[in-house]
Order: sequence, then C-alpha cells, then structure tokens
Amino acid sequence: MQVPRILLVDDHILFRKGVAALLQTQDDLEVVGEAGDGFEALEKARETMPDIILMDITMPRCSGLEAVKILKREMPSVHIVMLTVSAEESDLFAAIKNGAEGYLLKNLEPEQLFDLLAGVRRGEAAISGTLATKILHEFSRPDEQLAAAGVAADELTARETDVLELVASGQTNREIANALCVAENTVKIHLRNILHKLHLKNRVQAAVYAVREGLVDASETT
Repeated sequence: MQVPRILLVDDHILFRKGVAALLQTQDDLEVVGEAGDGFEALEKARETMPDIILMDITMPRCSGLEAVKILKREMPSVHIVMLTVSAEESDLFAAIKNGAEGYLLKNLEPEQLFDLLAGVRRGEAAISGTLATKILHEFSRPDEQLAAAGVAADELTARETDVLELVASGQTNREIANALCVAENTVKIHLRNILHKLHLKNRVQAAVYAVREGLVDASETT
C-alpha cells in the first residue's frame, strides 16, 4: 500500500511542527507540506496533492471550516480531518456538513492519532465515539442535503443496503467484509456506489442517513 501523503494545516507553528515530528516517526506516514491558514492550505494542496489533510478550525484569513468546503470542491478525493481544540457542536456539525471525514480533538494520544489515520486510509471516519454520537443525534433531524438522498434510496441494491447498515452500526471495512464474506476492496466499491447514488459526501453522512431512515437504531451506534 502506498504511504499516505499528509498536509498539516495549523496557525500555531510549534504545535504544527510537533505533530509533523510525531508523524515522521512512523514509516507508513509521510508529511509532504505545512500551511498556516486555509488559503495557504489550498496552495500547498495544489502543489503536493496530499492524500490526507489534518487541519485546525480557528485560523487567520481563512478558517478550517471555510477551507474544507473549497478543498473538497476542488479535490473531492482528498481526506480532510479536523484536528482542533474546539468541542463546540456547531463546529463539529459544520465540518461534517462541509465534507470533513474526521473530527479529532488535540488532546488525543499519539497512538490514537496513528490508529485513526490508518482508519482513514481504509475509508473509515476518524471521529471519537462521543463526537460520533453527537453527530448522529444532530443529523437524525431533517436536513435538506440528507433529505435529497431519499430520492435515490430505492436505487440501492440489497447488498449495498447491507453494507450501509453495517457502516451505520460502526463497523470497519474489514469487519463488514468478514460479516458479508466478501473482499475488503468489494466493500469499498459498494460504499463508493452508495455515496454516489445517495448524493452524500462521506461515510459519516451515510451512517446518519441510515439511522434517519430506520435501517439501524441510533442506540446501536453508541
């Protein structure tokens, strides 16, 4: 597997350098650039074409929330994970709605960060259980973007529905593959098709959709 290329975006230089040094201790991670705000992140992303962007929220000139929307529009395949001190629900919900595929607090342990980044490489959401619960309860309420997904719901195959149920229950791609007796790459293909058919941006929104439509009970995800 190709070593994932990571771009770090944070206006606090010492913190950014510390995270860079930490990531560089891992043979299976490569830091390809750093930026101090959202505008610089866009420039650096164009130069380095990273696989993953770890980005703060509160930054000068262009915040992380604004940058997510711009970056995902221009580079839809890049995985963006917020790394922030903000546990505010408004920031969390805005980041996910704008296309972020993860939301991590800066007080996590290094090993947790490594494990979550490995999950991102497998197409999994890098979000702690507590924050994931907040997301599910918030997005279980009607939302225009997720409501639009309902129009295409009947286009899902039986196997895609099975995959969606397991995604919503918090299972990893590997666990889903084992449960359905298929290859992990097959699960990734199913998930990609699900997102396309439901007009959703990422795995988190797919899980929210499944809960809202009653495919899995929200209590099963906690």
